[in-house]
Amino acid sequence: MMIPNDSNIFVVSLSVADLVVALYPYPLVLTAIFHNDWTMGDLHCQASGFVMGLSVIGSIFNITAIAINRYCYICHSLHYDRLYSLRNTCCYLGLTWLLTALATVPNFFVGSLQYDPRIYSCTFAQTVSSYYTISVVIIHFLIPLLVVSYCYMRIWVLVIQVKHRVKPELRTKLKASDVRNFLTMFIVFVLFAVCWAPLNLIGLAVAINPEQVAPHIPEWLFVMSYFMAYFNSCLNAIIYGLLNQNFRKEYKTILLSLCVSRLLLMETSKCATEGLRSKPSPAPTNNNVAELNL
Repeated sequence: MMIPNDSNIFVVSLSVADLVVALYPYPLVLTAIFHNDWTMGDLHCQASGFVMGLSVIGSIFNITAIAINRYCYICHSLHYDRLYSLRNTCCYLGLTWLLTALATVPNFFVGSLQYDPRIYSCTFAQTVSSYYTISVVIIHFLIPLLVVSYCYMRIWVLVIQVKHRVKPELRTKLKASDVRNFLTMFIVFVLFAVCWAPLNLIGLAVAINPEQVAPHIPEWLFVMSYFMAYFNSCLNAIIYGLLNQNFRKEYKTILLSLCVSRLLLMETSKCATEGLRSKPSPAPTNNNVAELNL
Protein backbone atom coordinates (compact mmCIF):
# COMPACT_ATOMS: atom_id res chain seq x y z
CA MET A 1 0.00 0.00 0.00
CA MET A 2 1.42 3.36 -1.03
CA ILE A 3 1.21 6.63 0.85
CA PRO A 4 -1.91 8.50 -0.34
CA ASN A 5 -1.21 11.11 -3.00
CA ASP A 6 -2.41 13.90 -0.72
CA SER A 7 0.14 12.90 1.88
CA ASN A 8 2.82 12.90 -0.82
CA ILE A 9 1.88 16.50 -1.60
CA PHE A 10 2.74 17.53 1.96
CA VAL A 11 6.00 15.55 1.86
CA VAL A 12 7.00 17.31 -1.37
CA SER A 13 6.07 20.63 0.23
CA LEU A 14 8.30 19.82 3.20
CA SER A 15 11.12 18.95 0.80
CA VAL A 16 10.69 22.30 -0.94
CA ALA A 17 10.87 24.09 2.42
CA ASP A 18 14.12 22.25 3.21
CA LEU A 19 15.58 22.95 -0.23
CA VAL A 20 14.81 26.67 -0.37
CA VAL A 21 17.31 27.51 2.36
CA ALA A 22 20.12 25.84 0.41
CA LEU A 23 19.46 27.73 -2.82
CA TYR A 24 19.78 31.32 -1.59
CA PRO A 25 20.74 31.95 2.08
CA TYR A 26 23.46 29.30 2.39
CA PRO A 27 25.57 30.56 -0.57
CA LEU A 28 25.47 34.04 0.96
CA VAL A 29 26.57 32.58 4.30
CA LEU A 30 29.53 30.92 2.58
CA THR A 31 30.41 34.24 0.96
CA ALA A 32 30.29 35.97 4.36
CA ILE A 33 32.53 33.27 5.85
CA PHE A 34 35.00 33.70 2.98
CA HIS A 35 35.15 37.51 3.45
CA ASN A 36 34.76 37.30 7.24
CA ASP A 37 31.99 39.91 6.96
CA TRP A 38 28.70 40.60 5.21
CA THR A 39 29.54 42.27 1.90
CA MET A 40 26.30 41.71 -0.06
CA GLY A 41 24.40 44.75 1.16
CA ASP A 42 21.30 45.26 3.28
CA LEU A 43 18.86 44.14 0.57
CA HIS A 44 20.38 40.67 0.33
CA CYS A 45 20.59 40.56 4.11
CA GLN A 46 16.86 41.18 4.50
CA ALA A 47 15.96 38.89 1.61
CA SER A 48 18.10 35.98 2.81
CA GLY A 49 16.75 36.34 6.35
CA PHE A 50 13.20 36.33 5.00
CA VAL A 51 13.82 33.24 2.82
CA MET A 52 15.45 31.48 5.75
CA GLY A 53 12.42 32.29 7.87
CA LEU A 54 10.11 30.92 5.19
CA SER A 55 12.14 27.71 5.11
CA VAL A 56 12.17 27.23 8.88
CA ILE A 57 8.54 28.11 9.54
CA GLY A 58 7.46 26.28 6.40
CA SER A 59 9.20 23.15 7.66
CA ILE A 60 7.49 23.11 11.05
CA PHE A 61 4.09 24.01 9.57
CA ASN A 62 4.41 21.27 6.94
CA ILE A 63 5.46 18.77 9.59
CA THR A 64 2.35 19.79 11.53
CA ALA A 65 0.19 19.38 8.41
CA ILE A 66 1.67 15.92 7.80
CA ALA A 67 0.97 14.89 11.40
CA ILE A 68 -2.67 16.02 11.12
CA ASN A 69 -2.96 14.19 7.80
CA ARG A 70 -1.56 10.96 9.29
CA TYR A 71 -3.85 11.32 12.31
CA CYS A 72 -6.94 11.66 10.12
CA TYR A 73 -5.83 8.83 7.82
CA ILE A 74 -5.20 6.34 10.64
CA CYS A 75 -7.55 7.40 13.41
CA HIS A 76 -10.48 8.70 11.32
CA SER A 77 -10.22 6.60 8.19
CA LEU A 78 -13.99 6.65 7.53
CA HIS A 79 -13.97 10.41 7.03
CA TYR A 80 -10.53 10.68 5.45
CA ASP A 81 -11.55 10.65 1.77
CA ARG A 82 -14.03 13.45 2.37
CA LEU A 83 -11.63 15.54 4.46
CA TYR A 84 -8.66 15.09 2.12
CA SER A 85 -10.07 15.24 -1.35
CA LEU A 86 -7.67 16.65 -3.92
CA ARG A 87 -9.33 20.05 -3.77
CA ASN A 88 -9.30 20.17 0.03
CA THR A 89 -5.68 19.02 0.14
CA CYS A 90 -4.61 21.82 -2.20
CA CYS A 91 -6.51 24.28 0.01
CA TYR A 92 -4.77 22.93 3.13
CA LEU A 93 -1.39 23.23 1.40
CA GLY A 94 -2.12 26.79 0.33
CA LEU A 95 -3.24 27.63 3.87
CA THR A 96 -0.01 26.15 5.26
CA TRP A 97 2.17 28.42 3.11
CA LEU A 98 -0.11 31.42 3.66
CA LEU A 99 0.32 31.03 7.42
CA THR A 100 4.06 30.62 6.85
CA ALA A 101 4.24 33.92 4.97
CA LEU A 102 2.06 35.71 7.54
CA ALA A 103 4.29 34.44 10.33
CA THR A 104 7.45 35.65 8.57
CA VAL A 105 6.39 39.11 7.35
CA PRO A 106 6.27 40.75 10.84
CA ASN A 107 10.08 40.50 10.98
CA PHE A 108 10.26 43.48 8.61
CA PHE A 109 8.12 45.64 10.90
CA VAL A 110 9.98 44.66 14.07
CA GLY A 111 13.40 44.97 12.43
CA SER A 112 14.51 41.60 13.74
CA LEU A 113 16.33 40.43 10.59
CA GLN A 114 19.93 41.43 11.27
CA TYR A 115 23.40 40.22 10.45
CA ASP A 116 24.95 38.16 13.23
CA PRO A 117 28.76 37.90 12.88
CA ARG A 118 28.82 34.85 15.17
CA ILE A 119 27.06 32.76 12.54
CA TYR A 120 27.91 34.79 9.40
CA SER A 121 24.27 35.10 8.37
CA CYS A 122 21.31 37.47 8.46
CA THR A 123 18.76 35.88 10.73
CA PHE A 124 16.22 36.49 13.44
CA ALA A 125 17.75 38.55 16.26
CA GLN A 126 16.41 37.31 19.59
CA THR A 127 17.23 40.49 21.53
CA VAL A 128 15.32 43.04 19.40
CA SER A 129 11.95 42.56 21.13
CA SER A 130 11.25 40.32 24.11
CA TYR A 131 7.52 40.09 23.40
CA TYR A 132 8.06 39.29 19.75
CA THR A 133 10.67 36.63 20.53
CA ILE A 134 8.31 34.97 23.03
CA SER A 135 5.54 35.08 20.42
CA VAL A 136 7.84 33.51 17.82
CA VAL A 137 8.82 30.64 20.12
CA ILE A 138 5.20 29.98 21.10
CA ILE A 139 3.62 30.24 17.63
CA HIS A 140 6.46 28.80 15.54
CA PHE A 141 7.62 26.03 17.88
CA LEU A 142 5.60 25.25 21.01
CA ILE A 143 2.08 25.21 19.51
CA PRO A 144 3.09 23.07 16.48
CA LEU A 145 5.01 20.82 18.89
CA LEU A 146 1.90 20.28 21.01
CA VAL A 147 -0.33 19.65 17.97
CA VAL A 148 2.08 17.14 16.43
CA SER A 149 2.65 15.44 19.80
CA TYR A 150 -1.11 15.02 20.27
CA CYS A 151 -1.58 13.57 16.77
CA TYR A 152 1.26 11.08 17.10
CA MET A 153 0.26 10.12 20.63
CA ARG A 154 -3.22 9.21 19.39
CA ILE A 155 -1.70 7.22 16.52
CA TRP A 156 0.62 5.37 18.92
CA VAL A 157 -2.34 4.47 21.14
CA LEU A 158 -4.19 3.06 18.15
CA VAL A 159 -1.14 1.10 16.97
CA ILE A 160 -0.69 -0.40 20.44
CA GLN A 161 -4.38 -1.32 20.59
CA VAL A 162 -4.12 -3.08 17.25
CA LYS A 163 -0.91 -4.85 18.21
CA HIS A 164 -2.41 -6.23 21.42
CA ARG A 165 -5.72 -6.92 19.69
CA VAL A 166 -7.65 -4.62 21.95
CA LYS A 167 -9.55 -3.57 18.85
CA PRO A 168 -9.21 -6.46 16.39
CA GLU A 169 -11.66 -4.85 13.96
CA LEU A 170 -9.00 -2.21 13.25
CA ARG A 171 -6.50 -4.75 11.96
CA THR A 172 -8.01 -4.61 8.47
CA LYS A 173 -7.80 -0.81 8.45
CA LEU A 174 -4.22 -0.42 9.67
CA LYS A 175 -1.65 -1.84 7.27
CA ALA A 176 2.02 -2.49 7.89
CA SER A 177 2.94 0.11 5.27
CA ASP A 178 0.84 2.68 7.13
CA VAL A 179 2.81 2.01 10.30
CA ARG A 180 6.15 2.31 8.44
CA ASN A 181 5.12 5.60 6.85
CA PHE A 182 3.94 6.88 10.21
CA LEU A 183 7.25 5.90 11.83
CA THR A 184 9.18 7.75 9.12
CA MET A 185 7.30 10.98 9.68
CA PHE A 186 7.44 10.51 13.46
CA ILE A 187 11.25 10.30 13.31
CA VAL A 188 11.26 13.43 11.11
CA PHE A 189 9.28 15.20 13.82
CA VAL A 190 11.46 13.95 16.68
CA LEU A 191 14.66 15.06 14.95
CA PHE A 192 13.11 18.43 14.20
CA ALA A 193 12.18 18.89 17.86
CA VAL A 194 15.63 17.81 19.06
CA CYS A 195 17.50 20.00 16.57
CA TRP A 196 15.41 23.13 17.13
CA ALA A 197 14.75 22.88 20.87
CA PRO A 198 18.15 24.32 22.03
CA LEU A 199 17.90 27.45 19.86
CA ASN A 200 14.27 28.09 20.85
CA LEU A 201 15.02 27.56 24.55
CA ILE A 202 17.92 30.02 24.32
CA GLY A 203 15.64 32.52 22.59
CA LEU A 204 12.98 32.09 25.25
CA ALA A 205 15.49 32.55 28.05
CA VAL A 206 16.93 35.66 26.39
CA ALA A 207 13.46 37.11 25.83
CA ILE A 208 12.42 36.67 29.46
CA ASN A 209 15.46 38.51 30.83
CA PRO A 210 17.65 39.87 28.02
CA GLU A 211 19.94 42.01 30.19
CA GLN A 212 20.85 39.19 32.56
CA VAL A 213 20.73 36.12 30.30
CA ALA A 214 22.06 37.29 26.91
CA PRO A 215 25.58 38.26 28.09
CA HIS A 216 26.02 34.94 29.90
CA ILE A 217 25.19 32.64 26.98
CA PRO A 218 28.47 31.24 25.62
CA GLU A 219 29.09 32.02 21.99
CA TRP A 220 29.94 28.39 21.22
CA LEU A 221 26.58 27.28 22.65
CA PHE A 222 24.62 29.71 20.49
CA VAL A 223 26.62 28.84 17.36
CA MET A 224 26.23 25.11 17.99
CA SER A 225 22.47 25.41 18.59
CA TYR A 226 22.07 27.57 15.48
CA PHE A 227 23.90 25.25 13.08
CA MET A 228 22.32 22.24 14.76
CA ALA A 229 18.92 23.73 13.98
CA TYR A 230 19.65 24.46 10.33
CA PHE A 231 21.38 21.11 9.84
CA ASN A 232 17.94 19.60 10.36
CA SER A 233 17.09 20.57 6.76
CA CYS A 234 19.71 18.06 5.57
CA LEU A 235 18.43 15.20 7.71
CA ASN A 236 15.00 14.69 6.18
CA ALA A 237 16.34 13.38 2.87
CA ILE A 238 18.58 10.94 4.77
CA ILE A 239 15.62 9.73 6.84
CA TYR A 240 13.50 9.20 3.73
CA GLY A 241 16.32 7.28 2.09
CA LEU A 242 16.96 5.02 5.06
CA LEU A 243 13.39 4.24 6.13
CA ASN A 244 11.26 4.47 3.00
CA GLN A 245 11.60 1.71 0.41
CA ASN A 246 10.26 3.85 -2.42
CA PHE A 247 12.80 6.58 -1.73
CA ARG A 248 15.63 4.02 -1.53
CA LYS A 249 14.57 2.61 -4.88
CA GLU A 250 14.48 6.05 -6.47
CA TYR A 251 17.86 6.97 -4.96
CA LYS A 252 19.38 3.80 -6.46
CA THR A 253 17.80 4.53 -9.82
CA ILE A 254 19.17 8.08 -9.86
CA LEU A 255 22.66 6.97 -8.79
CA LEU A 256 22.72 4.14 -11.34
CA SER A 257 21.59 6.45 -14.13
CA LEU A 258 24.31 8.96 -13.20
CA CYS A 259 26.97 6.23 -13.11
CA VAL A 260 25.82 4.72 -16.42
CA SER A 261 25.77 8.16 -18.07
CA ARG A 262 29.29 8.83 -16.83
CA LEU A 263 30.53 5.45 -18.07
CA LEU A 264 28.94 6.00 -21.48
CA LEU A 265 30.54 9.44 -21.69
CA MET A 266 33.93 8.00 -20.77
CA GLU A 267 33.57 5.17 -23.30
CA THR A 268 32.52 7.62 -26.03
CA SER A 269 35.48 9.87 -25.27
CA LYS A 270 37.83 6.88 -25.20
CA CYS A 271 36.55 5.55 -28.52
CA ALA A 272 36.90 8.97 -30.12
CA THR A 273 40.50 9.28 -28.87
CA GLU A 274 41.42 5.80 -30.10
CA GLY A 275 39.76 6.56 -33.41
CA LEU A 276 41.93 9.63 -33.87
CA ARG A 277 45.05 7.68 -32.96
CA SER A 278 44.29 4.82 -35.32
CA LYS A 279 43.16 7.06 -38.21
CA PRO A 280 45.07 5.94 -41.37
CA SER A 281 47.49 8.28 -43.07
CA PRO A 282 46.19 9.96 -46.21
CA ALA A 283 46.88 8.12 -49.46
CA PRO A 284 49.90 9.43 -51.39
CA THR A 285 49.08 11.88 -54.14
CA ASN A 286 51.16 13.61 -56.78
CA ASN A 287 51.51 16.63 -54.51
CA ASN A 288 52.71 14.45 -51.63
CA VAL A 289 55.30 12.75 -53.87
CA ALA A 290 56.48 16.08 -55.12
CA GLU A 291 56.91 17.34 -51.56
CA LEU A 292 58.89 14.21 -50.64
CA ASN A 293 61.18 14.63 -53.63
CA LEU A 294 61.88 18.20 -52.61
